[in-house]
Amino acid sequence: MPTDTIRVGLIGGGGIATVHIAGYAQHADLIRISAVADAVPATAEARGAELGVPSFTDYRELLERDDVDAVDICLPHHLHRDAIVAAARAGKHVLCEKPLCLSPDEARDVQAAVAEAGITLMCAHNQLFMPAVAKAKELIDSGALGTVYEVRTTDSFRNEFDPSNMGWRAHASQSGGGELIDTGYHPSYLLMHLAGGVPVQATAMLSTHRLHFMEGEDSAQALFRFDNGAVGQLVTSWAYEPAAGTERFSAVGELGALTSDGTTLRWDLRDGTSETVTFAEVDTFAAEIEAFGVCLRDGTRPIHTEREGIAVLGMILAAYEGARTGTIAPVLRVDETVSAA
Repeated sequence: MPTDTIRVGLIGGGGIATVHIAGYAQHADLIRISAVADAVPATAEARGAELGVPSFTDYRELLERDDVDAVDICLPHHLHRDAIVAAARAGKHVLCEKPLCLSPDEARDVQAAVAEAGITLMCAHNQLFMPAVAKAKELIDSGALGTVYEVRTTDSFRNEFDPSNMGWRAHASQSGGGELIDTGYHPSYLLMHLAGGVPVQATAMLSTHRLHFMEGEDSAQALFRFDNGAVGQLVTSWAYEPAAGTERFSAVGELGALTSDGTTLRWDLRDGTSETVTFAEVDTFAAEIEAFGVCLRDGTRPIHTEREGIAVLGMILAAYEGARTGTIAPVLRVDETVSAA
């Protein structure tokens, strides 16, 4: 990597790219956008003008540039695999929005491309950068809760999608399913992160409560088992706000428990210890982008690489299979090297 500012090609200029762009602006001395690509000419041109960088309608042209060290993929879900593979073959490091990809075959292609090229891939799992999450993980890893028995996560809100504004997300062939593989990806990777194990089994109940025009579910409740014995539960929805008092995440272990609304974290231990900490709000997208820059600058491992991204995909695909068949489905592994390390 160069010793000066890391230069990033933004692939996909709509939707989520807006908060990514704001994140780069906060860390411009470390990492900045040097080019942008979007298949829609007007979007490409507008983002290029906004950022003062060259714009392209074909990201392969962007990948040919010497002033691009890495790419930030903000494309619709079904386009992630091809963009990751092309970037890796061009020798560019990758930050990729969730989900990493959509199928076991796509996961194998991503894993192979990254390994062959020797590039760094970081999954854009921004909720891991919530201070309450970081503190909870520190407590769990320190053994404060002892063996973890149960983890729960919730990520639900009333989404005002309608047929005129939902776009590609309304189509399962492009989104990969419904809400579970979209917003539900966040509580899934958070669940795995806090459980600290490799996912091995899953099932789910899927519902469409309100957004009946979309092909997939607008809500899901899922259950997971990890190889360390922890069991995880998640609730996620675009149909409704959760009831007052519902935790954002919680964990229960042999020595105590912790719970958080995402800002305040409380932990209560069997030895009588009870503490509550309230954290300042942070821009998790900016923190994620800073972490990506630091990993590339220092040659360190991202908090979640393609290995974790593939493990989370396995959780979700197994949950879909469990819902489809009414069974508890095994989490398929791409190979034995893929884990939630």
